[in-house]
Amino acid sequence: MNASTLWQSYLHIKASEPKIRARDAAARLEVSEAELVAADPLSVTLFPKWADILGELEALGPVMTLTRNEAAVHEKTGVYANVSINGEIGLALNPEIDLRFFLHSWRYGFAVRGERPSIQFFDRHGDAVHKVFLTHESNTAAYDELVSRYASSHAVVEPDARNAREAEQTDDGVDVAAFRDGWLGMGDTHEFFPLIRRFKLQRLQALRLAPEGYVRPAPVAAVNTLLDSAAKSGLSIMVFAGNQGCLQIHTGPVRKIVPMGPWLNVLDPGFNLHLRMDLFDRAYVVRKPTRDGEVTSLECYDAQGDLIVQFFGERKPGKPELAGWTELAHSLAAKEANHVH
Repeated sequence: MNASTLWQSYLHIKASEPKIRARDAAARLEVSEAELVAADPLSVTLFPKWADILGELEALGPVMTLTRNEAAVHEKTGVYANVSINGEIGLALNPEIDLRFFLHSWRYGFAVRGERPSIQFFDRHGDAVHKVFLTHESNTAAYDELVSRYASSHAVVEPDARNAREAEQTDDGVDVAAFRDGWLGMGDTHEFFPLIRRFKLQRLQALRLAPEGYVRPAPVAAVNTLLDSAAKSGLSIMVFAGNQGCLQIHTGPVRKIVPMGPWLNVLDPGFNLHLRMDLFDRAYVVRKPTRDGEVTSLECYDAQGDLIVQFFGERKPGKPELAGWTELAHSLAAKEANHVH
């Protein structure tokens, strides 16, 4: 299907379903979202100078950033400042815009000039990894300047086919005692990823082999309980959601919790979270040791074993996690089960 035909097919869907998301329309048209965005007559292909582009987004002023996976959409509004990139790993550290970048998976970038101008980034499969939307307070002249500086005439999108999911190794191939010692010896939660990589573990297998008592199953409905409890008490929480290319973090209270069909939503000024609860398959309360005491999280996964969202209590280096969070998190674990299936 050429770009013009693809775009006309999209407009036909949009006419009957005005609220359909580009991601869902692309799936119905059996193309990647990147191919659909590339077909938009108002889109401009960008040179893949990701670190440079990210570093210049501060000039746009207040923007809305959107990072998502299949079951979670995380939206934050703020100024895109304090970006630092080291090789293919980077971050933006701000009270509102708090991001971690994994640029090895980024391949395509577009500026979309429609009624809501944006910058959108996609991975090698054509899936969106991160989007930045202008707000009514944004600097449109700075946006136009950025787009003209990085515009490329190369508009070909050829997504890679997806590889078969890698099977996890058998448990008897793992030095479980050494892995558990490594878990108990963590001084920081950031040591978890190198730990599971070292033992060649997938995430759910790591939870299953964790030291006894450090991972407890929770019902999927624990997400509703957590958000409702935090909204009622004013407890400040952290919400991590993302994909292989980008992780987006909210830190602060949540207030307006609104279920709508399969979606559970947080609809607050400056922070929106949309969770497709029918795609949540399992959840766990997880404890990890750190130099500042144990850190407790609620981790939620889909049926394929992919991480959807993580919740923590607000915390800062050098300080223990909030007692109110610890109590809430532990109350979420299933009372009758003490093991991971």
